[in-house]
Amino acid sequence: MLWSAGLATAIVNPRAVRRFAEAMGFLEKTDRIDSGIIAWFAEVKRIAPRQPDGAAQRQLAALVTRLRQLTELRTAQDNQRRLVTEPAALASFAELLSLIARQIKAIGEQIGKLIATDPLWHKLDLAWREIKGVADRTVARLMAELPEIGTLSSKAVSKLAGLAPIARDSGKLSGNRSVRGGRSGIRSILFVVAELVRRHNPDFAAFHRRLTLAGKPKKVIRIALAHKLLVRLNAKARDVRAQISYSV
Repeated sequence: MLWSAGLATAIVNPRAVRRFAEAMGFLEKTDRIDSGIIAWFAEVKRIAPRQPDGAAQRQLAALVTRLRQLTELRTAQDNQRRLVTEPAALASFAELLSLIARQIKAIGEQIGKLIATDPLWHKLDLAWREIKGVADRTVARLMAELPEIGTLSSKAVSKLAGLAPIARDSGKLSGNRSVRGGRSGIRSILFVVAELVRRHNPDFAAFHRRLTLAGKPKKVIRIALAHKLLVRLNAKARDVRAQISYSV
């Protein structure tokens, strides 16, 4: 509504604004104080307005979310069915699972058509699938849940996905660098897909072997592979966006 009224708007994390206020010594909370703090926060952080997602992006996000929900529901129902032996109950499971399968197929087809009709998404789809192990669901999740991909640096996109090691250094002390925050949905899918890519891509396999021989913990290796995959996907997306901009 703000954008439609001609007011350029950005969305920020309210917790970050509140902590900024407390750090600046403002424990009080009124509308007048809040407006000043928000403006100050935006100035310090150099917050830029961001256009809201278009209709196609919103539709894709909704379809991808529903596809994920149905997939999780199918898994849950299938697991529950294994504990049942009564024929009448099994028939109920069969009917429900059949319905879920039809809906999953229908939504998958809708997502495919939506991606095919958008020039950017279509080219991103082709570019990402050059990485063996990256399939349709990964492509859809990336487009829906990480639309900024290809517009950010490798460091920024890694931080957005929660795959960038966070420094904990002080003086001569060098603490362990862990990952946290970010978009958990994207991070979880990258963990799975990176393992698939490793099986087919010699570069990823060699990277995995080098970390293993260096004695790195399995969790660290898993994060490193997902990070490497995200950086590769981001680079391909950046190239696609540059090609489209150049042709226009």
